Amino acid sequence: MSKPQRPGPLQRRSLLVAGLAAAAGTRAQVPEAGYRFSPVPQQAIALVATYWNPILAWVSARSGVKLGLKIARTSAETTAYVLQNEVEFVFTNHLFSPDREQLGWKVFGRRLTPAVHGQLVVPADSPITTLAQLEGREVAFPGPEAFVAYKVPFAHLLSRKITVKPVFGGNMDGALAQMYSGKIAAAGGNSQLVEGHARRENRQYRVLWSSEPFHDLALMASAKVPDKDIKAVAAAFAEMHLDTKGLETLTLASQQIGLTKEAHFIASNGSEYDAYRRFYQSAPASLR
Repeated sequence: MSKPQRPGPLQRRSLLVAGLAAAAGTRAQVPEAGYRFSPVPQQAIALVATYWNPILAWVSARSGVKLGLKIARTSAETTAYVLQNEVEFVFTNHLFSPDREQLGWKVFGRRLTPAVHGQLVVPADSPITTLAQLEGREVAFPGPEAFVAYKVPFAHLLSRKITVKPVFGGNMDGALAQMYSGKIAAAGGNSQLVEGHARRENRQYRVLWSSEPFHDLALMASAKVPDKDIKAVAAAFAEMHLDTKGLETLTLASQQIGLTKEAHFIASNGSEYDAYRRFYQSAPASLR
């Protein structure tokens, strides 16, 4: 993978749910053509599509509001979609810094999963047993926008005055692949994704450090989307596990990325994300 660097010019790649969106250039003011939904790519793109395509198809049919899947290669590109007004719905935790909260995006739901933790991990057979042993070593992270998997663990390393060389793998799977291959000493990760990857790939790892708990990513809508459409989409997500076909769809999709059928969607007003806001109050300037 590439050496540490801030993202260069963005190269966009989109995947649309078949028959659910008219074109990548749809606009919020033309809802009949469909809205664009962009989740942070926590896994490889193929897995992200496998998970979200059937969910969005069900939510679209239930709500009467068409949602088309727009996947970025990296988490940073997903945030760029937001900043450049290229999407109307997102599944992210990148919008809780003070400046981004001014953009007016509204939390309407979240996925009901156990709290996640930022972690620093190594392969189970690694000779590294303490954080201090990471001094001067390369550590893999999904990308510079990854809150739980990069900003939180990297801030902890800075607070301990441990200097590492970050290498960005594009997503959690990419970062962990580098670590397990032996190219990188350790990885910063999201506990849910690290565990899910280990289960899918039959890997063993050791946790060197784990953060305070954070809620999973939030379902959010742009301030440009009419309230009636947000309410319809929010209700469909929240009702999915209560419907027989919806639960079946959700269970099969969840299995693809290592989640259980209990990982359904619930309503949220955004107050559960105060831990993110607190982080930014004391985070190093480079991580804000």
